[in-house]
Amino acid sequence: MGDLSDEYTREPRTLTEDEEKLLAKQDESLVGSFKATKFVKESKKHWDLFYKRNEERFFRDRNWTLREFYELRGNSSSSNMVLLEVGCGVGNFIFPLMREGLADFIYACDISFKAIELVKENKEYNPGIINAFQIDVSTTRLETVIQPGQANVASVIFVLSAIDPSRHMFVLENIFNQLAVNGLLLFRDYGITDMAQIRFGRGTKIADNHYLRHDGTQSYFFSIEYLTIMAESVGFKTESCVYVNRRTVNKKEELDKPRVFLQAKFRKEPTS
Repeated sequence: MGDLSDEYTREPRTLTEDEEKLLAKQDESLVGSFKATKFVKESKKHWDLFYKRNEERFFRDRNWTLREFYELRGNSSSSNMVLLEVGCGVGNFIFPLMREGLADFIYACDISFKAIELVKENKEYNPGIINAFQIDVSTTRLETVIQPGQANVASVIFVLSAIDPSRHMFVLENIFNQLAVNGLLLFRDYGITDMAQIRFGRGTKIADNHYLRHDGTQSYFFSIEYLTIMAESVGFKTESCVYVNRRTVNKKEELDKPRVFLQAKFRKEPTS
């Protein structure tokens, strides 16, 4: 199995007729409001269970971030990079950065106590360079742990999709407040019309682009319009926001899966 070259576009991919039918079927049996609210409230429990089951085996190191976000190799706003990673998981982003010597200090947080425990157990963990801590950024201000304006780069990579959409703006504002002036937010997550969205069956859809996974965690699929409106409403300036279209092909099994991600960079500009 391999990935063909990425294509960057401003428009989401066009669905086939069969894909349109699969999306329409999802509306036939929605997740009830009581069940949806229950799982939203229990997000931390389900992520703790996820990391207890999978530990550090589920995700691979995100070495691709250095290719997609060249700013990580040199931040123009400061000679010293202080990074805030929201939703660090078990460290698949921060440890590759450390190996490259690209961050002077990293604040790494996650909703899951188990994920933070696994980060601190990693032999590469160095408390002189990394401060890893548990926090729910959808309900708690980061300033309870970090001094506002402390970071000049923040990342939220495949994280916002796991948070209830009603809390998305709070999370973005939370991150905005911790960035220094001219600080940069790096974003990547699932985009609308991604194959993962099409494959959700009946009884999994909570609302438009919002789904409940079988393990009790959530998944949201982003559009350019939705994300940029929210980011700009909390004070960010959009530097770029595109769909990343990728086809994952397995010729042996005759599989061709269209993947769609949303990738963006937002800047915290000086106030006039």
